[in-house]
Amino acid sequence: MKIAIVYNRESQAVINLFGTLNREKYGLETINKIKEGLTAGGHQVKTFEGDKNIITKLEKFMPSVISGERPGLVFNLSYGIQGKGRYMHVPGILEMLGIPYVGSGPETHAIALDKIVTKMILIQKGLPTPKFTVMDKPDSEIKDNLKYPLIVKPKDEAVSFGLKIVHNEEELRDGVKTIYEAFNTPTLVEEYIEGREINVGLLGNNPVEAMPPVELTFGEGLQIYTYEDKKNTSGRTVEKICPAPLSDEKTEQIKQLAIDTFNALGCYDSARVDFRLDQEGNPYILEVNSMASLGKSGSFVYAAEKMGLDYVALVNRLIDVTCERYFGPHFFMNTDQEVANEASNLFGAITSNRDKIEDELKVWTNLSSWTEDPVGLSMVLRKLEDRLKKLGLKVVEEHTNGRSAWTWATKEGLKDGTLLVVPLDIPGERTGFPIPFRTDQEWMYGEGIASSRGGLVTLLSALSALKGIKALSTKKVGVLFYSDEGRGMRYSSPTLRQAAKQAKQVIVLQPGFEGGNIVDQRRGTKKYSIVIEGEPLRVGRRSNQIDVLTYFLQKTEKLKEISSPDQRLTVAIHDVHSERYSVLLPHRVRATVYVTFLEEKMARDAETQIKEVFKSNARGMKTYVEKLEERPPLLRKKNNPIVKRLGELCEEWNIPFGIESSLLATAAGEVPSSVPVICGFGPASKGLYTPNEAIHRGEMIQRSFLLSMLLLEE
Repeated sequence: MKIAIVYNRESQAVINLFGTLNREKYGLETINKIKEGLTAGGHQVKTFEGDKNIITKLEKFMPSVISGERPGLVFNLSYGIQGKGRYMHVPGILEMLGIPYVGSGPETHAIALDKIVTKMILIQKGLPTPKFTVMDKPDSEIKDNLKYPLIVKPKDEAVSFGLKIVHNEEELRDGVKTIYEAFNTPTLVEEYIEGREINVGLLGNNPVEAMPPVELTFGEGLQIYTYEDKKNTSGRTVEKICPAPLSDEKTEQIKQLAIDTFNALGCYDSARVDFRLDQEGNPYILEVNSMASLGKSGSFVYAAEKMGLDYVALVNRLIDVTCERYFGPHFFMNTDQEVANEASNLFGAITSNRDKIEDELKVWTNLSSWTEDPVGLSMVLRKLEDRLKKLGLKVVEEHTNGRSAWTWATKEGLKDGTLLVVPLDIPGERTGFPIPFRTDQEWMYGEGIASSRGGLVTLLSALSALKGIKALSTKKVGVLFYSDEGRGMRYSSPTLRQAAKQAKQVIVLQPGFEGGNIVDQRRGTKKYSIVIEGEPLRVGRRSNQIDVLTYFLQKTEKLKEISSPDQRLTVAIHDVHSERYSVLLPHRVRATVYVTFLEEKMARDAETQIKEVFKSNARGMKTYVEKLEERPPLLRKKNNPIVKRLGELCEEWNIPFGIESSLLATAAGEVPSSVPVICGFGPASKGLYTPNEAIHRGEMIQRSFLLSMLLLEE
């Protein structure tokens, strides 16, 4: 799964630096060690600073998942950039974004960071903790009749910042003054417990497991764990003993107190509870670290090693317990147990390779192949040929014209199998700079990404997944690629009709619609060229003779009367060009008129009316009407077996599904009526045929999986 390690180290990318700055930092060595451990566990790992840019970075790294796909997860090492509640910042953002993360929630971090609130909860729960008071300022009244020596520390700092033992009132007020001036915060004053220091790490949830207790021995000097000790600048070595030399009864008592503390504060996944044992062996809870350090010298890591968890095993165990908490105990099963059939194998093969699929899409999208770009189309064809050979497909010569249509098939052949149809050209001719591939949380953008590349990569991903489980070679699958979508399939349509007759079913990978909708009905189109020629008239000349452009505009008003939206017939002008000499009025007008329709009879009637409209009846005027292109409609059929099976698969795998009718003609209309066919099987699109063309990231994965499932049943 995808894991983002989020930490705070160098970046101060915030709108304003305001308030208490964070002094805690994870070392790069530890961050890299965690990354290496997670990578060794089979995860895809990336590191990020937890600053104001974290949302954008995670959106790109962790797109929305589809049903059943393992989501991304954050390994939270973030202490925050600034503010008294800095531990809470990244967890709060992650909860808003809906991203699972390792460790406690923001409310627990708020409690654990505030030592006073922590002690109040411990007392309320009947858990032992040293007597304490709070001094807001150096001159505050000393209450609660505490016995010296005392410990002073900031109420909401960690790693022993400001920690000091005081033996009288003068030292006490001096210590409070130092904390007040350095941290501008109240001081926690508690009785110093003379005795042994014990740390207990905790791992897991429901039930949480207490690790073997670790005793810290300080040697000479202060018998407390100072900031300098933790940063290895004190000049002494603090030794660790694990398991701590305690009786079995005392060990179990301290471990249970640690578990009770973990639960009292609402911790998740891991924590560390620090104890002192007095001279009689009575345990006292000093504080709770809701983000137990994973530094190699820390007691948490040391205890894990003693219980048989090396560093790699420890960091991956943290992932396991987090996923168990979010998704249930069966989320991480042994692969051999989890994968009970080929369908699950296919699902895993596709979802686990999401990044590779998107990287391949980027490569194809950045290869230009407009309809009027023979060089670009040639490059795409050569790359595609290499890809298909690696998949084990071979050219089907009888269904390949070598100019605009190429058919490939598995060794089982196409006959009585599934024919997949994919356009390679981006309709039209480039008129500006290339549009580079880019992504956001839900959409991927680029030149021809919906009209061509989305369907192409969906097909390649499905075939690769089938090959990965050694199922492709046994399936009857053919793939027809064509390169004249922008010419209305003028040259490739005979080859498609011929190949489709051999197939049991045909799937056209044109872009679909949001919500999982495919297309089972499309209008046909007829394209006409209209040319009107007349005499070149002078501007302002008095004459009863009408100029060409005015004549054309008068005729176009009559075209609107031919359209019949209720009967799904539309007549529309797409292009108009005029020619003229110098300052003279236009003497020639060229126009393109499109007719979209479902019923062929209505289209023929519309053609007759168009010719009648432009029939010349003006002096000196000549008109020409020529049909340039004709694409048949795809008519909806009852009990389409492909639609039925797709509906069943989508229900089984909890994937959105629906059917829709489209206004645009495609290759699906060329398939003989006796062969079941669906269209719009590519990922959902928006901005089709515009510079903002895009496909839906989640649907790329959904469609790849569904296509592989359909082919698996061949």
